[in-house]
Amino acid sequence: MGKFVWTAQLEIGIDVIDKQHRRIVEYINQLDDARSSGHPREEIGRVVSELVDYTLSHFAFEESMQEEAGYPFLKAHKKVHDLFAQRVSEYQARFLRGEDVSRELNSLLVTWLFNHIKRDDADYVESVQSNLQRQNDFVEKKKGFFSRLFK
Repeated sequence: MGKFVWTAQLEIGIDVIDKQHRRIVEYINQLDDARSSGHPREEIGRVVSELVDYTLSHFAFEESMQEEAGYPFLKAHKKVHDLFAQRVSEYQARFLRGEDVSRELNSLLVTWLFNHIKRDDADYVESVQSNLQRQNDFVEKKKGFFSRLFK
């Protein structure tokens, strides 16, 4: 399949989320490397496990940011995450039964992540960025207020 190359086109503009997405891309590339280099099955299994664990943590983090921002489509976004997690767990189960699903899984991950970032994630950016800006403004305001108390 080849390397999944991170491009600016995939950046949503929320640094912490972009970094997490880049990390998922790194895991996808590790899976492709392990698969195409003929690494032992245990190595492929380790990469798949780490990739899934990291991705599920990312989903939880992303959902918490959306909830905090009052994103109106959080339930729908969470449903997309849940369906994807279920699909990936089916691949993991097949892998544990001895099937070689690494090529198929790698292809699914690349396609799904790209489309998810461009469509689903792009939808919540405005809500989350507005919330982050409000939090920033609040902190800056408080800093200014308290600094006068200690002069």
